[in-house]
Amino acid sequence: MDISSTIISLIGGLGLFLYGMKLMGDGLENAAGEKLKGFLEKITSNPVKGILVGTIVTSIIQSSSATTVMVVGFVNAGLMSLYQAAGVIMGANIGTTITAQLVAFNLSAIAPIFVGLGAAITLFSKSKKNREIGHIVLGFGILFMGLEIMGTALSPLSEAPEFKNMIVTLSHNPLLGILVGLVATGIIQSSSATTSILITIAGSGIIPLEAAIPVLFGTNIGTCVTALLASIGTNKTAKKAALIHLTFNVVGTVIFFILLKPFIILVQLLSGNADIKRQIANAHTIFNVINTLILAWFIPLLIKFVNKLIPGEDETEKMGTKFIDERFLETPAVAIGQTVKEIIRMANKAKENLELSMDAFRTNDSKLIEKVFENENLINILEREIVSFLTKISNKEIPAGQSEVITSMYHIVNDIERIGDHAENLAELAQEKILKKLEFSDDALNDLDHMFNYTISALDKSISSFENNDSYAAQDVLKIEERIDSLEKELRKTHIKRLNNGSCNAYSGTIFLDIISNLERVGDHATNIAEVIFNH
Repeated sequence: MDISSTIISLIGGLGLFLYGMKLMGDGLENAAGEKLKGFLEKITSNPVKGILVGTIVTSIIQSSSATTVMVVGFVNAGLMSLYQAAGVIMGANIGTTITAQLVAFNLSAIAPIFVGLGAAITLFSKSKKNREIGHIVLGFGILFMGLEIMGTALSPLSEAPEFKNMIVTLSHNPLLGILVGLVATGIIQSSSATTSILITIAGSGIIPLEAAIPVLFGTNIGTCVTALLASIGTNKTAKKAALIHLTFNVVGTVIFFILLKPFIILVQLLSGNADIKRQIANAHTIFNVINTLILAWFIPLLIKFVNKLIPGEDETEKMGTKFIDERFLETPAVAIGQTVKEIIRMANKAKENLELSMDAFRTNDSKLIEKVFENENLINILEREIVSFLTKISNKEIPAGQSEVITSMYHIVNDIERIGDHAENLAELAQEKILKKLEFSDDALNDLDHMFNYTISALDKSISSFENNDSYAAQDVLKIEERIDSLEKELRKTHIKRLNNGSCNAYSGTIFLDIISNLERVGDHATNIAEVIFNH
């Protein structure tokens, strides 16, 4: 047996397998982008629904690690509680077994057909959605070609005395098998990859079921490494979510390690006359399904346990983004959905500043002005971080039709930032009014309130149109803007009359004109946002 050629073939086969799995997973993820986002947004406190969501999402993206990393990101953003996260994590463990079930099929002989078909679809399709389908088919074929190369390279090992002795050791020492699975998965960062390699080795007649199953247990613990790494730099709650993932898999492994022999018998009974490849795939599924059915009842205890290991809660929210997190970039459809939420948060903060500024003007309350300046600092931070995040999404393989959405988001963020600037201008005018103890006539104040009500209505509807992709609300904004423009002209005329008859002094008059000018500009930016939705 030529060791060097075996190693070269193994490296090449593993590279093809990992690339094929990524290509297939990315294609599935992009093709199902909007549905994936919808599934994640429907998570409730019901653990059964959480388990179903985790199973479905992981089946789509073919990676429990990616799902768990997303969950850590959601928890870190405050969008998901530990109770919800626990259910999704359990479901992710079930969903990841789909890959092993696919690998157990003997499809290597027809893999080149998938490669040829997938390549043809990818190269000759003009539609991006069809190209994603091509990536799925191509990845599927490359995956099985990689497994075939690994299987061929490993076959001679079954006759090597050293390898036989190592397998005997593994068969008699299941703890060592768990360690092998844990370390291998921790290095590759994919339990699906380790399990698929294990199935290929077993299919070559090298390793018996008794030695393979402990390795399988170890892969479930090893897959937690990715989530634990992802939790570095997150808040305490996100760290707890990653720890729940580890605890869930460790407890399951301990239970099934104690019941190892009965478990092997159960797998053989349920698998019938199936070959060892199918038996290992079934063992992977049975382990995760039964483990979930058992531990789902103990989610509150799991949460109590991690709360003891990591005591306390995060006291304050950082001055920055809440909904976006770089962990979401691995799933662009989710990253885009989260960016929409962050932009809506920024828009509502700008709207709040507009209301605070006018309240400060009416009531002469300096504390409200301080709050406006504090909020404006946050708005500027959000603008920088959202734009940076959008740029990072643009550099990813994004779902078909989403490039235009990202471009429109850049424009919307810019308009919101400008609205924030106008609100800050209004606060400075209120500050000037307070410092110089300026007086305004009741007519002037009523006119300002009248125009402000139209402006805030336009902004409200523009935010709603963006949040709900509502073209009818966007159309309403365009009508309100026409009224704001005409009202500004009317108020200028009536204000000149007040100046002429002496009911308003010149200095107050300048501030009045600046206020209606800023409100009119806010209306323009609200219209810009609405036009993006209306023309989309």
